[in-house]
Amino acid sequence: MSVVESRWLRRFASAEGSKLQLICFPHAGGAASAYLGLTRALAPDIDVVAVQYPGRQERRLEPALTSLTHLARAVAEELARAPQRPYAFFGHSMGAVVAYETARVLAEFDLVTPRRLILSGRGAPSTEPRASDRLAGDAALIAEIRRLGGTGSRVLDDPELLEMVLPTLRADYAALSRYRWLPGPPLDIPLTVMVGTADPVVPVDDARGWLAHSTRPGDLLTFDGGHFYLDTRLPSVAEAVRTLLGQPTRV
Repeated sequence: MSVVESRWLRRFASAEGSKLQLICFPHAGGAASAYLGLTRALAPDIDVVAVQYPGRQERRLEPALTSLTHLARAVAEELARAPQRPYAFFGHSMGAVVAYETARVLAEFDLVTPRRLILSGRGAPSTEPRASDRLAGDAALIAEIRRLGGTGSRVLDDPELLEMVLPTLRADYAALSRYRWLPGPPLDIPLTVMVGTADPVVPVDDARGWLAHSTRPGDLLTFDGGHFYLDTRLPSVAEAVRTLLGQPTRV
């Protein structure tokens, strides 16, 4: 699968000659640009393409989707139109669920699936929403974003920026609160789970639960840091991704 840029997909660095693509799924409230740092860290060996959900950045005038399964199906349809080439998925937080559900859709319709799923900062799916996903009102939503930290939480101190991002956050958390995992066959794809050791909403054991959703052997990698350990441990994360995808590490 050789993904080209579209309204759904963004590329931030040239990786001409790369034989492998990494398709990245952002967190709640996040946009494709959340993967700018990882893109630069992996280029030019791995071609990183980030998914751009509706309702943010250049798609800000489009209504955000409030169903993660509908979002996954839309992404799967976009990817199904691309020519075949080896690729993998990386999803962080809400993006881990979207990446997983997208892989399920591709497998359901016997389409080319990713060679690996890297699922970060999210506990294994369940038939009921997590308490951290059920937030009543903007005050609770803002408090949760502050608790999670990360560079994105800085916009909460700017009233104008906050007004811009709140609709997207509301829609994404509505989608999370409505998401219900539906039982089905496990994926025939290796899973790697990543989590910060001090994540306030994802205990390591909850993250480990993802491994039961594949028939293949998987692994769990922990990093020092909280929910957005990706920001503070980027070099370590990039090296881990290189190793997982069979690319040489950088000296």
